[in-house]
Amino acid sequence: MNLPPAGRPAEDLLAEITRLKEHDLPVRGGQVTAYVYDTGRAAVHDAATRAYLEMLEVNCLDPTAFPSVVEMERQVVGAVSDLLGGGHGIFTSGGTESIMLAVKAARDRAARDRPNLVLPVTAHPAFHKAAHYLGVEVKAVPVDLETYKVRPADVAAAMDERTVLVVVSAPSYPQGVIDPIEEVAALAEAAGVPCHVDACVGGWLLPWLREAGAAVPAFDLSVPGVTSLSCDLHKFGYAPKGASVLLFADPAMRRKAYFASAAWPGYTIINATVQSSRSAGPLGGAWATLQALGREGYVELGRATLEATRRLRDGLAAIPGLRVLGEPESSLVAFTGADVDVFVLADEARARGWFLQPQLSYAGIPANLHITVTGVTLSGVEAMLKVIAESADAARERGPAVLPDGLVELVAGIDLDAIDDATFAELSASVGVDLRPGSGQPEMAVVNAVLDALPPASREAVLVRFLSVIYGG
Repeated sequence: MNLPPAGRPAEDLLAEITRLKEHDLPVRGGQVTAYVYDTGRAAVHDAATRAYLEMLEVNCLDPTAFPSVVEMERQVVGAVSDLLGGGHGIFTSGGTESIMLAVKAARDRAARDRPNLVLPVTAHPAFHKAAHYLGVEVKAVPVDLETYKVRPADVAAAMDERTVLVVVSAPSYPQGVIDPIEEVAALAEAAGVPCHVDACVGGWLLPWLREAGAAVPAFDLSVPGVTSLSCDLHKFGYAPKGASVLLFADPAMRRKAYFASAAWPGYTIINATVQSSRSAGPLGGAWATLQALGREGYVELGRATLEATRRLRDGLAAIPGLRVLGEPESSLVAFTGADVDVFVLADEARARGWFLQPQLSYAGIPANLHITVTGVTLSGVEAMLKVIAESADAARERGPAVLPDGLVELVAGIDLDAIDDATFAELSASVGVDLRPGSGQPEMAVVNAVLDALPPASREAVLVRFLSVIYGG
């Protein structure tokens, strides 16, 4: 983009934004079953937007300069603490930052050489990202391939004298099941190792599902041995993006997450989060959303979500060739196909206006499609099931994605660091996947089929190059 010679009026800018968003997935209505969370209540979203804008220019860097930040954060963190077993918290920009701070606190508390963390293969990749940045080894353990939950005995076997943190999920994102938290936390406590519960998805959902009648096991800081917990408010709290809370059972552990530096002659540096300067807009939006919905609002959304999830699971079971993976204990549902290429099914659903999130096979878990059920889903669940059934029929008729002979071996054998982005883009286009600017949205079945056939390290290398080509420059 070239900077314009003179400033442009706001009307022009907003019109251009509308044009730029023309091919975006819709963020309201429930037809996008990942990435966005919709209550179906316009007034709640409007209140959050207005509060977000009111706090937009307030800087969270120095709470002594902006006491509104302190009071809002106390209220938001306090609400999460009250719901999830107490604790002392930090408001962060999202689950990844919450997880990174939890890993940092555990690493700094232990102060061990070559620290490691133990987690299930279903744990969120944010733990791998945190470990990569913080110099911590990841020891991943398998899950049971019927329940998709980690086995406590496997966790116990993986822990050693260098383990600084054990991780469990409530629920794990891929199949929406809750790990055996009480058993794993007890093992960790006996070994003197902190235990983190990743409740980024479930923290602000599971209590409301329980109140609506779901059988939800204990998972929060009230469980002996659980030392920290992450809970995203921009998921089932329905706040604008950029809102998560990290809770610690012990305030001394929370202090290990902080960063301070006095080794320079400038202003005082003390950060509760990875970021320094950051807008208070997300905090204002989260505060307003919690206030606008209140306890009754979340209970009602919990009931609607629970009913929509039940209808979805029953409906998927009635579609020939489809199978739900495991027994979801939240509102995350994943399904695979016996005689249907799920990646082709996803393309067919997208052509009909619905986005279903593909998940690659890994550690014995088959390729599948993931659906996040939100407060708005109940009003459209029958329409969703109709589209899935139609898409399954169409995918069955089309057959699986066809890969050119030798393509997977070619991609696996390429030294991607030895070719530039233009060459990679040409290679992609040669197999029908044109990622260059202006080429439109490609069908993703071939891309996903190639990725699914590659080992994880090769998948990661290819994904990095895809991202580099998409952004260009």
